[in-house]
Amino acid sequence: MAQTRQRQAVAGPGARDEAVGRGTHAYDSPAERLLPRRNASPPEPPEGWPEALGEAAYHGLAGEVVRTLAPHTEADPAALLVQLLVGVGSCIGRSPYYRVEGDRHAPNLYAVLVGETAKARKGTSWGRIRELLALADRDWARECIRSGLSSGEGLIWAVRDPTDKDPGIEDKRLYVAESEFAGVLRVIGRDGNTLSVIIRDAWDGGRLASLTKAADNVATNAHIAIVGHITSDELRRYLDRTESANGFANRFLFVAVRRSHYLPHGGALAEGALQPLAERIAETIEHARGLQRLVMEPAAARLWEQEYPALSEGQPGLLGAITARAEAQVIRLALVYALLDREPRIGWAHLEAGLAVWDYAAASARYVFGDLTGDPIADRILQALRSAPAGLSRTGISSVLGRHASATRIDHALATLSGARRVTSVTLRTDGRPTEVWRAC
Repeated sequence: MAQTRQRQAVAGPGARDEAVGRGTHAYDSPAERLLPRRNASPPEPPEGWPEALGEAAYHGLAGEVVRTLAPHTEADPAALLVQLLVGVGSCIGRSPYYRVEGDRHAPNLYAVLVGETAKARKGTSWGRIRELLALADRDWARECIRSGLSSGEGLIWAVRDPTDKDPGIEDKRLYVAESEFAGVLRVIGRDGNTLSVIIRDAWDGGRLASLTKAADNVATNAHIAIVGHITSDELRRYLDRTESANGFANRFLFVAVRRSHYLPHGGALAEGALQPLAERIAETIEHARGLQRLVMEPAAARLWEQEYPALSEGQPGLLGAITARAEAQVIRLALVYALLDREPRIGWAHLEAGLAVWDYAAASARYVFGDLTGDPIADRILQALRSAPAGLSRTGISSVLGRHASATRIDHALATLSGARRVTSVTLRTDGRPTEVWRAC
């Protein structure tokens, strides 16, 4: 099973002590040598934090980029890698694809980096990757990077087709960088906003249109990638059950990120060090644009047959809704790795790399959402039961909810928790009527 594979962290980004030594100031005078070198390593990650990305994820050119950048930035290697994959897939465009039955999977990806505000270096990671990709594809960096998602009609407008009165947009590649993704989730929660459905359509295919009466713009062959930055608290607060279940959330890779090490004086990346990598990426992008349908090599197909059942197996609750598109996510990741290798077929190593990234994304989602059901009443009941080892009666549960939830609503919430094996009930005999008591499993 993909979820149980054991992987080792890549040597480059994992060698934190050595990296810190290269990036910090050299102590030249005797007085300076007496100063304590504090904060050489960041604090231990919180409980439940995902294990480091497996080495397979650092395959090929993507791994070379991360190993080059990691010693010279405080950004998480996972943040560097995922934004590179999303960025390269965006630069390439819709020409290459992998077909699954009637669906064409292009190399456009959505990702959300989840980490502390101002501490996880989410923006730093994007700055490093943007610098590199700007050297590889100046037109993309100048014309195709936007922010400010606010409506489905606005997203269509950014890649619209020409009309009699409007020349439209010729380059249909669009990379949306949202440093405050919580704002996007708030917008989606408004009644009548079409952003969620258009974002879903953009992930699925290249034609976008809104059913809003006042909107007459259409976009064909749109190639949209999205990367958002958010904190875990904001993500849990704004991503409700509806948007998870309707397929919005599971089109995103959620990636837990944190500061990798301390560099008080910044990194020491040599001037021009990125140029050779940028040139190789530029050649790779140009080659990939000449490809169309990719298939799997026989060895990769056998690996896919082994992993597919585990990826397809659903999970209960909010986490299950958010990770429900595992198979498609792995295919798209493997496709980008194959294109980075300039290969016309997805090989074993490409699929292994895609699986490793997905493993980390699934573990990140588990860290963020845990066993939340997505039902606010059910989640409040579960929290209360975990704080009451002796259990609570229905009257006690109603009191915890401030007596604002109806008996029918409580019944539904308890059925949800019981079906997910989060709670259990016992009937206690009393001098009067028997009492039903609920406890957390």
